[in-house]
Amino acid sequence: MKKQNDLTQDLLTAVQMYFDALYYCDTKLLNKVFHESSSLFDVDSGSVFVEPIASFSRDVGGRVSPASKGQTPEAEILLIDWLSSTCATVKIRIRAHANIFVDHLGFVHGEGGWQIVSKIWHLEKVVQ
Repeated sequence: MKKQNDLTQDLLTAVQMYFDALYYCDTKLLNKVFHESSSLFDVDSGSVFVEPIASFSRDVGGRVSPASKGQTPEAEILLIDWLSSTCATVKIRIRAHANIFVDHLGFVHGEGGWQIVSKIWHLEKVVQ
């Protein structure tokens, strides 16, 4: 069994993979860091919106990447809440173009390493 320091470093690597996937609109990375059965949720419009990872991956693949626009990467980890040595919730803030999002990413450590099994997101603000 891995030590907590190794698990933490592996989790941080997975979070960075998520950041990179969105910054570069890299669906290969996105599909590696998300479990194939995961879904994404938000309620910013007043009703619950659910999107399976396959749909989100297609959306990301069709976007203009922040990297291609020369945007400086802006992403940070706000909190890691360990449920166990194999389950954690990671709260992050990330900017994509003018949008700043706060996400709660549910991670599990299984046969595929650390993977996101759920994402709850909120559009925190739009910057000009």
